[in-house]
Amino acid sequence: VHRGFQVCLCPVQMDLCIEAFGTSKQKRALSSRRMNAVGTDIVSTAVTKAAANVIEAKGVTALLQDVAQDDGQNISAFLPPCHEDADSPERVYKFEDILSPAEYEALRVPAAALASITTEELAKRAEERSHCSFVLEELKFLPTDEKSRDHKARCLWFLDTLIKFSRLKVIKKKHPMGPECPHIISRKLMKNFSSLTYNDGSIQNLISASMKAKITAYAIALALHINNFQTDLTVLQNDMKLPESRILDIAKALRLRVSKAKGGPGLEDDQNHKLGTLSLPLPTQKAPEGQRKRRKMN
Repeated sequence: VHRGFQVCLCPVQMDLCIEAFGTSKQKRALSSRRMNAVGTDIVSTAVTKAAANVIEAKGVTALLQDVAQDDGQNISAFLPPCHEDADSPERVYKFEDILSPAEYEALRVPAAALASITTEELAKRAEERSHCSFVLEELKFLPTDEKSRDHKARCLWFLDTLIKFSRLKVIKKKHPMGPECPHIISRKLMKNFSSLTYNDGSIQNLISASMKAKITAYAIALALHINNFQTDLTVLQNDMKLPESRILDIAKALRLRVSKAKGGPGLEDDQNHKLGTLSLPLPTQKAPEGQRKRRKMN
């Protein structure tokens, strides 16, 4: 303040004034602050450069392989919340743990086209493979009751989107599932079902092995709600391009009883299909095959 006037200085001008007219204490503080700022910049630059060099040397493919190896861990860490004390199958994996009320409401508009699909449109979509096999088959059996029909259509739309999302590797688009996907659903997919990685100077999302396992677990749980708690695991396995052993491990971790059955009408083949059934009491949880200790070979 000088003679009633207030002088406003920017940080740079203030530093210059301290250099010219400041006390020894102010000058020491300024020097220390500048040294800290330079040190932070050097560390940040070094970390960024080192990370970029690792990515450049290994490449995205090698990175994905590393993540896949690291993610060969306990499947149970990626399951939906299990309520073991539930008094009915529908409460073991609660629907609201799969889709929140707000997310479910957001599906009303995009799922409307599925709810009103005609036989001719369904045949065309099947020919074009617009949806996964599981969804195409279930669309043949939509309830006549309007409320039940709308509910199943919303579940099928999300399941279809979840399965398509699982087929991605590195996610390069901000809205990978297209503009028709509600923002809240797109955010859910990116936040809950993808992993962050550093690549070429930027952060990217990818579908790691652990995220693929998580998507599979949630897809099975949703399919159980759609199919009265018994679902064809083989159809889901083919849709998600998984080895049979992998989906069976996840199904058993979900405490499903697995049985054999012939493929249903309209399916591409008549191979023995695996059915997963959720019933009470829940089976005792066992370690999946990949987690059991291997026998030593002499």
